[in-house]
Amino acid sequence: MTPTPAVGKDTMHQNPPPLTTTTVTVAYAGGDERRGPVTMGQANMIRCILRDDPTHINIHDVWPVPEGTTSAAVTDALRALAVRHEGLRTTFPHPPGAAPVGQVVSAEGTFTVTVLDHAELPGDPAEYAESVARAARAGRFALDREFPVRITLLTVAGQPAYVALAFSHAVADGSAMAILREEFAELLAGKELPGLTSLPPVDLAAVEASSAGLRKSEASLRYWERILRTGPQEMFAEPRGRRPGTDEEARQLTLRSRRGARALAGAARRTGHPEATVLMAAWCALVAHRAGQDSCVTAVPSANRFHARVARSVTTTSQDALLHLDVRVETFDALVARTWGAVLNAYRHSQFDSVRLWEMIDRVTAERGSHFGRDVVFNDVSALPAPLLGTDAQERDDAEQELTWGPPQALPTRLLAFTYRTAPQLHISLWAAPSVFTPEEAEGFLSGLVLLLEAAAAGDVPMKALAEVTGVRPAERGPDWLRVDGCWVSPDAVRETLGRAVGGLPVRVQVTETSGAEPYLTAYIALGDTSLTPTEAHRALTALIPAAGSGVLAPHRYVLVENPPTEPNRSDAWRRLNTIDEGTGRSRQV
Repeated sequence: MTPTPAVGKDTMHQNPPPLTTTTVTVAYAGGDERRGPVTMGQANMIRCILRDDPTHINIHDVWPVPEGTTSAAVTDALRALAVRHEGLRTTFPHPPGAAPVGQVVSAEGTFTVTVLDHAELPGDPAEYAESVARAARAGRFALDREFPVRITLLTVAGQPAYVALAFSHAVADGSAMAILREEFAELLAGKELPGLTSLPPVDLAAVEASSAGLRKSEASLRYWERILRTGPQEMFAEPRGRRPGTDEEARQLTLRSRRGARALAGAARRTGHPEATVLMAAWCALVAHRAGQDSCVTAVPSANRFHARVARSVTTTSQDALLHLDVRVETFDALVARTWGAVLNAYRHSQFDSVRLWEMIDRVTAERGSHFGRDVVFNDVSALPAPLLGTDAQERDDAEQELTWGPPQALPTRLLAFTYRTAPQLHISLWAAPSVFTPEEAEGFLSGLVLLLEAAAAGDVPMKALAEVTGVRPAERGPDWLRVDGCWVSPDAVRETLGRAVGGLPVRVQVTETSGAEPYLTAYIALGDTSLTPTEAHRALTALIPAAGSGVLAPHRYVLVENPPTEPNRSDAWRRLNTIDEGTGRSRQV
């Protein structure tokens, strides 16, 4: 569910070819051979690996090599990491056409290092190394037999400069790559690595399969189900939006701001809460404000490493924590106080059986007549020991505040943010869907985040003043949009989509509003000679919702009549017709 974003497109063809290309086979031995079931995180990512484009799901990193390091020292360090971490010696045997359910850890084996030797590296060596690593993401890893890391060593006249790596997301995530990068640097520096303190994948799977682990998974599923049944199905439900199931291409927008770092530190001191909590509160406040929602639902992929047993485990723990934060408070300080508990609750419920989760998502969204969208993702990796910062993050920390645009990538969400550092700069990269954010609006969103933090550092901020403080304006919706079942809905969009779902039959959607209750949607369908039941109409509509326009939710009730009235735009005319059949649409059970 949570692939690390690829940054940009392959640019290797723009650079001069290496003088020589050599493949070196490296043997390793000394570990233990083990077998066991897959972890919940592995199962989650394997599901994506078998389904998604490899360039989207595989992940990559670039490790600089200190000057004077020999190629032998590099391969020795890589060998030591393979022996040290069982995840790197893991394959996933499975019969054709089936997803793996078990993992095998080898005691010994080999991996290859492709050595690209150059007379000199191109003008931007770090970006060139990035492009080499990125290119290695192409091609699906053979889970049952392939070493899960593709390694390229870039050298200049035989002198190592960078190691470019592509990882199978079944054995590593962004946190794991950061740990490996840190340990690689320490090995090259001649340091002795400390003993492992976090569980390897086989042991983690055993903990998850224990009675306590299974209870934790069940509690997580119940937590998610409550949000899926009651929370907004789209954060960015507005006329120009697209459904969350439709990918767009979005450019990377990067904020580097010393102002933001000072403001975040100041707001944390003033409120007495950790910087991470203040930043999350500011993010959720601005997202909900921009979306015009009473709450913010955001996925927090890195949150499930907060426990010591997985904090430094080299495996994939890629399962979302799902934060549902009600922003209906008077002031920002009150929201920060509320955020602390909400984040902990989300973290506690980020371990689950992903297969059962998706079965539950399918069931609940069909019953509710909706499509839950992973609209917003906030990934704070600033606390990692060696964050995955990109090629130029370390060298550019002097900007008081700058916004820079980078290359595009396919975006399966509407708003994705990575927080790489919070000091000495606030360094955030944002990918915002063009359908809901113009370039100016995306820039204004990140600038507004800094303005909110600066205001919060100076004093408490009234939530009703967010537009004035940040310059960010809420989404604009026409007068026909209304809130139904906690979601913004367009009855016109519901009517149009339902009409397509039932093959073009005449449809009327009536909105009933009663004092103190949310509006109630009733759909009238004129069948003519067609045979159709309310259940079939509901099923046909829910099948279209993931690809429909924004603002579509199933009616509460379907009423089937024979022919449309002579005045089809009048709801009272439809109500006077003889009813052939009627039935409920969405289930409201919680």
